[in-house]
Amino acid sequence: MDSVDLPVQPPVDPMLAKAQAKVPDEAGVWSYEPKWDGFRALMFRDGDEVVLLSRNGKDLGRYFPELLDALRDEVAPRCVLDGEIVVPREIDGRIRLDWESLSQRVHPAASRIRKLAEETPAHFIGFDALATGDASLLKEPFRVRRQALLESVREKDWCHVTRTTEDPALGAQWLEEFEGAGLDGVIAKRLDGPYLPGKREMVKVKHARDADCVAMGYRIHKSGEGIGSILLGLYRDDGELQMVGGAASFTAKDRLKLLAELEPLREGDDMREGDPSRWNSAADKRWIPVRPERVCEVAYDQMEGYAAHGAGGPATSDHGQRFRHAVKFVRWRPDRDPSSCTFDQLDVPVNYDLYDVLES
Repeated sequence: MDSVDLPVQPPVDPMLAKAQAKVPDEAGVWSYEPKWDGFRALMFRDGDEVVLLSRNGKDLGRYFPELLDALRDEVAPRCVLDGEIVVPREIDGRIRLDWESLSQRVHPAASRIRKLAEETPAHFIGFDALATGDASLLKEPFRVRRQALLESVREKDWCHVTRTTEDPALGAQWLEEFEGAGLDGVIAKRLDGPYLPGKREMVKVKHARDADCVAMGYRIHKSGEGIGSILLGLYRDDGELQMVGGAASFTAKDRLKLLAELEPLREGDDMREGDPSRWNSAADKRWIPVRPERVCEVAYDQMEGYAAHGAGGPATSDHGQRFRHAVKFVRWRPDRDPSSCTFDQLDVPVNYDLYDVLES
């Protein structure tokens, strides 16, 4: 990337968030903001040159040409902003974020991209600033970066600045109120914290636990028609892809659709033996491996085999971890790179004493 000359040059790993069960409540320590449900994007503008990159450094500008024009019109001539690409649409008389329309924007055909740019135009929502003018802001506290962000977004037709509050009670209230707009949680950032690329220094609180996993194989449904379950994997620290469970319970229509999507990734005619079911010893556990190229978001309740040093502490080992129950397939994530699907995205289980949850 040599098309821009800025104090913070692309590519940059965005600062990430670690999941927690509750909104942190230390007044004067945190800034709270809605968690937007879109594609994470870093925007680099140097005059007429605008570069829009995904969290993994992929060029998003080719998929959102209308957004490149909007950014030239509406943000400061020289700046680096962190934000989210979203597609708002009117749904049931209200403006909500439409994930389906957003995900369809990632398409290989230029003609399709141009068509969708007109039909479902995207917006950019900024929530941090990494540089303005000739100054890097990476080492500045968030409260300084926030002010720079406000000054960097000049017009607000297609480019916006997220709301924030320093009130913990209001942050917790937003967790419930904003769900109806298509948002999926709250982010908390330390007011005095610097911007740390690639580090999980923010806190995210969502309405339910979720994870981005690699589709590493599938089983055929017991009827013989379509996919019965998708086998899911996460990358360990040693770079190995570890199976952590499966997503199942698809409709007959979805079983066939998923098979059409995954079968082209099949690795030859290989069929592998799976672990026997603890609930049904007669169940066929053989599965078909696929190239680890697709990422899906799943909803889950708990992990088992998760050893932690303590509340918020790092896992001592991820080798025995897996989803405790079958998980729910939520959607494909075309914006995610499989290599980014690691164990450190998972919620660390809360430590508690048995007698804390028993009636005295």
